[in-house]
Amino acid sequence: MPGHDDKRRLKLDLAIAAALFAAGVVVSVISLAQIRAENRLELAQATPPLQGTPSDDQSKTPAKTPAESKPGGDRPTTPAPEPARPDSQTQGAATKPALPQAPPEKIAPPIEKK
Repeated sequence: MPGHDDKRRLKLDLAIAAALFAAGVVVSVISLAQIRAENRLELAQATPPLQGTPSDDQSKTPAKTPAESKPGGDRPTTPAPEPARPDSQTQGAATKPALPQAPPEKIAPPIEKK
């Protein structure tokens, strides 16, 4: 019977199509999960690692306190930084136009005030 054979072939084709579709869905889900996992790793590496809890050895020693400030103490001996001053060559270059002046026929008349 040709009709029975056609139905069997149709069922086989539909089963193959469904299997291929399911395989595509599985591959897509795995790919998306991998992409999300990689993004999480990049975000996790962007921050410094967390500090662990202090060990018993550190808790037994007294905590270090900052040095006390003394009024009238020593001042740094290095000179204070000076503000930046441009060279004389660069000052003159800033006033020069970047482009040559346009020809007179391309210059529009000045705008009149109302």
